[in-house]
Amino acid sequence: MGRWKPNAPGRLATAALELYSERGFEQTTVAEIAKRAGLTERTFFRHYADKREVLFAGAPAMRELFVQAVSDAPRSAAPVDLLVAGFDAVSEMFADRREAARQRQSVITANAHLQERELIKLAKLSAALAEALRRRGVAEPTATLTAEAGVVVFKVGFARWIAPGEEREMAQLLRETLGELKALWPRAASERM
Repeated sequence: MGRWKPNAPGRLATAALELYSERGFEQTTVAEIAKRAGLTERTFFRHYADKREVLFAGAPAMRELFVQAVSDAPRSAAPVDLLVAGFDAVSEMFADRREAARQRQSVITANAHLQERELIKLAKLSAALAEALRRRGVAEPTATLTAEAGVVVFKVGFARWIAPGEEREMAQLLRETLGELKALWPRAASERM
């Protein structure tokens, strides 16, 4: 019997990403993932409900981190500043994970069902952010608009962060993307005149 090695979920996630990238998501089995990680299928199912969950297991933690940052921000912070607090917190979570994020996104982009799951993850993030903003006293529709805009900024900023050759930090790219979104409104108003 082999010696026990720690971090079974991390080893399974790494093995899954490697196999999904090599063979494709649909062609990869749970048995192959477990074998590559040096674990059993039973251990896989102890940590993940199915092979899709390997790609989305971090979503609840990310959502909670973002919501907690919004909740913990100073009471005087404007809604847009609350987003920045969330962006900064989430950026720390992704530190040193750019290559894995690139690999994960490539797998998701290649599969329509995984793209749908990714959109559901983002919708849950938006709903959680809107609720956190409402708890802070942000009225509707401002809470929902801020949350939806925040998710769009995150999505676009994240795509910029994982782009080939990109080396800037995620927090910087998220702030730049938010600035670009904010700059649209004065431009749009002047273009109508």
